[in-house]
Amino acid sequence: MITRTRLAAGACALLAALTAGTAFPAGAAAGEPTGEDAPKVNLVLDVSGSMRARDIDGQSRMAAAKQAFNEVLDATPEEVQLGIRTLGADYPGDDRKTGCKDTAQLYPVGPLDRTEAKTAVATLTPTGWTPIGPALLKAADDLDGGTGSKRIVLISDGEDTCAPLDPCEVAREIAAKGIGLTIDTLGLVPNTKMRQQLSCIAEATGGTYTSVEHTDELTDKVNQLVDRAADPVVTPVAAEGAEQCAQAPTLKSGLYTDRAEFGQQRWYRVDVEPGQELRASVSVGADRAVNPSYGLLLRAVTVPGREIVRGEAAGNGRTDVISAGLRYPKAESDEASAEGVCLQVTHSFSAASGVKTTPGLPLELTVDVVDGPSESDDVASFGLGRGWWLLGALILTGFLAGLIWGWVSRWRVTVWRTN
Repeated sequence: MITRTRLAAGACALLAALTAGTAFPAGAAAGEPTGEDAPKVNLVLDVSGSMRARDIDGQSRMAAAKQAFNEVLDATPEEVQLGIRTLGADYPGDDRKTGCKDTAQLYPVGPLDRTEAKTAVATLTPTGWTPIGPALLKAADDLDGGTGSKRIVLISDGEDTCAPLDPCEVAREIAAKGIGLTIDTLGLVPNTKMRQQLSCIAEATGGTYTSVEHTDELTDKVNQLVDRAADPVVTPVAAEGAEQCAQAPTLKSGLYTDRAEFGQQRWYRVDVEPGQELRASVSVGADRAVNPSYGLLLRAVTVPGREIVRGEAAGNGRTDVISAGLRYPKAESDEASAEGVCLQVTHSFSAASGVKTTPGLPLELTVDVVDGPSESDDVASFGLGRGWWLLGALILTGFLAGLIWGWVSRWRVTVWRTN
């Protein structure tokens, strides 16, 4: 498992599935789904006085949060038990001791009554302190019981104001209980100190931190996290990539975690038999300040070093995770099965000035080897399938149409000059 601000297993599993179109078969060697009870999500919202600031799409942070919550409540899957907890919503005074106890369950974790939940959210007004640590402790208690997935989604616009109860230590304490609870954090209009604290909270339980500056970003991210709770919990397996193909560890279908050092590459090996298809994707997360403009490359090569296929992605600093994927169907007639396939992961992240470069960035790799299409199906290696004949017909039609149009145009010019 990634031990420092790793990506949540669900996060990268979702990105991997979207990138490579994979689905883990039952009984996969790694990344087995667990949990049968209803998934539970507790949305923890900062309602402190700073949420009055009007710097999100021309409206206050509180208004943006309410709008996002209403849309999230409409989209919450039926099978998810959802609750809402607030921090800083009730006490407007200056007494620190009282302000740091200001957390309450606005809507209990359970089957969702959308109208009731929306009505409760509508009553919120930015009020007091920012007791993140106490709120997380209570939020974990709200999720007690059951074997299904448990997730806290914390949305805040500032760091905790109730030290010495360090919210990072609180998150580590929650993780140490071994109750399988993940904390994801979202920072509204982030600053460096807040980013560090929210990242630390997320890293303690294998969650994700995301900075948000627009209402639609907040809505999309919270929706994604709630949807993720409904997916089977996937436990990634730690793997240590090699510096070159020859020493690479052999992986089976599953989800794996590793660290990708700055300026280095990681190699992994996968056995792909003739007639099988390799589907792979990789996600790398920025768990610290990095320079904008970066890329990610995933290559499949033969053991001797011949490139088979590659997947690439680029980022500009607006996201915390970047993903790339590839697919490689091995022909049934390919007799070089003993060679295997090596996967190379290379990223071009660079650390900002003064930022530690070790350990490397958290990486999660999805590997899926499935039965590929038979050659008798006449399926193209990059997925056109029987659409090849249509593509050929369109090309031929376009070519003939171009010749005819060119001949007609020349004939009309000749007639015009003659007249």
